[in-house]
Amino acid sequence: MTIVFDSRCTGYHQPGHPEKPNRVARTVDLLRLQKSITLQWAEPAEVSEALLLRGHTPEHLARLKVEAAFDADTPWHPGIEEHARRSVGAAVRAMELAVAGEPAFALMRPPGHHAERDRAMGFCYYSSMALAALEAQARGSGPVAVFDFDVHHGNGTEDVLKNREGVVFASVHQGDTYPGTGQGDVGSNCFNHPLPGGTSRVAWRRTLETAWQRLLATKPRLIGISAGFDAYTKDPLANGTLEREDFQMLGQWARASGIPVFAVLEGGYSLDLPDLVLHFLLGWEGK
Repeated sequence: MTIVFDSRCTGYHQPGHPEKPNRVARTVDLLRLQKSITLQWAEPAEVSEALLLRGHTPEHLARLKVEAAFDADTPWHPGIEEHARRSVGAAVRAMELAVAGEPAFALMRPPGHHAERDRAMGFCYYSSMALAALEAQARGSGPVAVFDFDVHHGNGTEDVLKNREGVVFASVHQGDTYPGTGQGDVGSNCFNHPLPGGTSRVAWRRTLETAWQRLLATKPRLIGISAGFDAYTKDPLANGTLEREDFQMLGQWARASGIPVFAVLEGGYSLDLPDLVLHFLLGWEGK
């Protein structure tokens, strides 16, 4: 198992904002101390403008360099375009490692699954997972499937990938919270499974399994997982009901699929995030 990380991702913040540097820094600290799992470490790939333009408009790339907030949740930070580009690079590196037979997790910020083709939103600036999936497809590694278990719908991933041949997207999310999208399937290839906040843990797990099996039925050759840990029962930003063992179960599913898998960090805002990530990785290692 390889963790893709660049310490520069902790170099920006806004006081009081829930998407904090310590989300990643504390997780890295915990993983570096682990003896229960053998980890390698890698750095993000370089990302060209041509790669970014597979999923975003030229106007969007230019907007990320303008010193103005994108919305109330998504501030502009000095160097944010470079930070976001490195997150894309981490997703691409994780994809490359998976294709080569090495499971890989991109442990970076900012997250990406809310960033639409021409809009930064929801703490996200570039659609990292969608761009990695398109890059894999361009290199002949398709068909590609993306599974998003973040409690918030991955509207940006969907916006970039909808109706693209050779790639499918499946999301399980709380439908009655931000961003309010994902209430049903979209286009020919985006499968949405919204749940009301407070849905029982058993029902949430059952829906995850339904979505996962639906994804596997498309017979992908590569799977990308948007790993958001905010469906956790103690997360402050939503009303999910999952426990740490459920994230370990999701990791076990990734391993049992027999398909190359890579994952990227999306949400997760509780103080337990490092432990949740660890449990996901332990499951992925077969523990």
